Amino acid sequence: MENHALTVGRAPAWTRSAGDRLHPLVAVARDITELTGVPVDLETELFLRARLAGLAVPGRTSAGGSCHLMRAADGWVAVNLARPDDHAALPALLNLLGAEGGLEGDPLVRLRRAVAARPAAEAAGHAQLLGVAAAFLGSEAGRRPPVLRERVGRVGTPRPFNAVRVTDFSALWAGPLCARLLGLAGADVLKVECAGRPDGVRRGSPAFYRHLHHGHRSLVVDFADRDALLTTVADADVVIEASRPRALRRLGLRAERFLAARPGRVWVSVTGYGRDDDRIAFGDDAAVAGGLVSLGPDGGGPTFLGDAIADPVTGIYAAQAAARSLREGGGHLVCVSMAACAAELADSAPAPGDGDRDGRV
Repeated sequence: MENHALTVGRAPAWTRSAGDRLHPLVAVARDITELTGVPVDLETELFLRARLAGLAVPGRTSAGGSCHLMRAADGWVAVNLARPDDHAALPALLNLLGAEGGLEGDPLVRLRRAVAARPAAEAAGHAQLLGVAAAFLGSEAGRRPPVLRERVGRVGTPRPFNAVRVTDFSALWAGPLCARLLGLAGADVLKVECAGRPDGVRRGSPAFYRHLHHGHRSLVVDFADRDALLTTVADADVVIEASRPRALRRLGLRAERFLAARPGRVWVSVTGYGRDDDRIAFGDDAAVAGGLVSLGPDGGGPTFLGDAIADPVTGIYAAQAAARSLREGGGHLVCVSMAACAAELADSAPAPGDGDRDGRV
């Protein structure tokens, strides 16, 4: 039975908190089913991680606790301190923002005060300059479509999904969810991890990792070994990756070369803001960049929507684009932007209260 709808009337708090904002994703899920025969359970794909981890519905701190919505002089900024390096960069960021008080006091409190005195674009730009994922609210609205397709390779004869081989270099959530949905359609998925940098999802719930990668083959490779790395894509029909293009080129992986080598191939590139933009992004800050947020209960400003919501949203858009390309004979370089996927939903979502009366969105 297909289960595309998000039933919010008597559903858990995670689903109720999404409200009408995620309504447009129902059509994307239906299209995936039409293309592949795979029903997409949106409630599971969007909220399973939060439920398994026992996370609370977020406010102005993200569900995972790393991303913070801060009021700026003219808007709102999300700063995501997701990695140890981000915390190490805080003194430099405070300095760039002209924070007062030297090194004394809670750095997060001082960061909020410093951001409040700056324009939102300036505050986010300083953080991005230091490699910290940050965005100001709605900055990516209307800038580009969620998916850009360029036919770089030759068209092949469309094949059934059980004859398709996928090499997945991505990590975390968006790319692996795309691979999961293609795998459910019958594709043979090979997950490739760097020997020195395993997928960060392994540090979380084992059940969530199994959900994303059940039935997939797994291979650990030394990415410094170019021959071994290129072997992983030699027989692939689809490559999924979520890395900066220049980083992959240094490893010998070039989308254009892969697509030109054989008709019908597809390369899926998941990025924060597009292949020509090196800004880093994670699911929470990318959602804020796209304007995909909730209104706080006090009506006094935005709150985070869901758990790193741009991640699973992007994975669903990526799966739709990959499946459609395969049905059309491939040859495409598919670029999926997390912030643009969030912006697409934010822009097309119905106004609050416009959902169906039976509580389905």
